[in-house]
Amino acid sequence: MSPIKPESVWNLRDEELLNLLQKRAFRALHHEVNFYAPDFTHYKSKYFHQLPNSFPTISLTGDFCSLNCKHCEAKVLKTMHPAVTPDRLFKLCSDLKQKGANGCLISGGCLPNGSVPIDQFIDVLKKVKCELGLTIFVHSGLISALSAYKLKQIGVDAVLIDVIGSRKAAKEICNLDVNLQDYEDSLEALEKSGLPFVPHIVVGLNDGRLDGEFDALKTVRKVTPSALVIIAFMPIHGTVMAKTVPPKPLDIARVVATARIMFPKTPLLLGCMRPKGKLRSQIDILALQAGADAVAFPTDEAIEFVMSQNRPFSFSSSCCAELKSKAKG
Repeated sequence: MSPIKPESVWNLRDEELLNLLQKRAFRALHHEVNFYAPDFTHYKSKYFHQLPNSFPTISLTGDFCSLNCKHCEAKVLKTMHPAVTPDRLFKLCSDLKQKGANGCLISGGCLPNGSVPIDQFIDVLKKVKCELGLTIFVHSGLISALSAYKLKQIGVDAVLIDVIGSRKAAKEICNLDVNLQDYEDSLEALEKSGLPFVPHIVVGLNDGRLDGEFDALKTVRKVTPSALVIIAFMPIHGTVMAKTVPPKPLDIARVVATARIMFPKTPLLLGCMRPKGKLRSQIDILALQAGADAVAFPTDEAIEFVMSQNRPFSFSSSCCAELKSKAKG
């Protein structure tokens, strides 16, 4: 059988794609499935108990974001620990370390240019690494070559960056006037710095429809990411998009399957942001059939699906970007 081309997968009719998924046409990089459940959101499963304070998320801007994206409206920031000054950040990290944290995800709201204001925290992040020994992942937004170099110099463990393939969605949903070249520049900056970096492809941001995800994947393929995460638009209560229909499970699986073909040697993950409710189990199982190596906050049905396939699996209380380390395995 000749290799499947990414364009062919992307253009398959739904029934054709579903048939390939059921025939196990897409193989994960690793036989073992990795499940992740960091404590920055509540997770309940009969198979795993979260460790409190294990890998919290910290917002450098508190609950403020210049962009005020329509799908979020800074509500996600309210779920994070605020630390808006370097002194507060170090104290917070020290307190979390005493409570059992082994690492943290540094995030925050964006500036008008799509970046997270990291530079003023560089020195204290170095102090956190050196004195507290915490694993540090940074959710950067768009990033300059200089900022990437600084993060590399202080020993940040990995940088996470969302890639939006639709300029229309970026502008109309995220109030961000950027194009794929801006994302490509950020990805190249991260690669040249030598930092491990984990792009996140956002599915269905344009009102739940596929729009630009394949272009985003093609942009990411110009570099060599440490891992690749697929996330999807998730309606959030209280936002203007709260009643917007989320992307179909098969559309999310289409992006995962296409990514699997395009990145056969890269760890591929279904990330934490994706629709909740009755469709979530279907999303998880289809993603695993499409070749995902890992799932964040898996449903019990997804875990049981892996069991039915006689595949070994493990749980971690870390951020799923941890899987980057298995790229060498």
